[in-house]
Amino acid sequence: MARENRPQRRQEESDGLIKKLIEINRVSKTVKGGKNMRFAALVVVGDGAGKVGYGSGKSKEVPEAIEKATQAAKKNMISVPIVDTTIPHETLGKFGKGAVLLLPAAEGTGVIAGGPVRAVMEAAGIKNIRTKSHGTQNPGNCIKATVAGLAQLKTAEEIATLRGKTVEEIS
Repeated sequence: MARENRPQRRQEESDGLIKKLIEINRVSKTVKGGKNMRFAALVVVGDGAGKVGYGSGKSKEVPEAIEKATQAAKKNMISVPIVDTTIPHETLGKFGKGAVLLLPAAEGTGVIAGGPVRAVMEAAGIKNIRTKSHGTQNPGNCIKATVAGLAQLKTAEEIATLRGKTVEEIS
């Protein structure tokens, strides 16, 4: 048998991004003829070097829903300032009734975080951090609160520039 004549399978193009599937949910809509089943996917995407985003997608098939969510996550990527292997300062991210407290940690601490928050930190490339999730445990809201907290972060240089001072003056 000649295998050379077979068409090549479609190969995924590696774009160097870390993709983490957080949740797949089966959702249904009741219509006149019965129930329409679809799948909703929640995905976190990051480059492991300070960029992270999340997205959700819905489709009749699971792979299509994951692909839609991944594309949405790539569009929603934000830049996160990382000092050494942690965040520059503590912050509280809020979304709805959920809140996620992000605390910088010393070298060797690791990522101390629950499921969805851990995925965001790993995708962003943060190696040492302590987190505490308050309020809701819904994965979507936890991720949104975490990304909101990461979006608030600023480095000492950025704060000094905003205030019109040098880094030594504000430290």
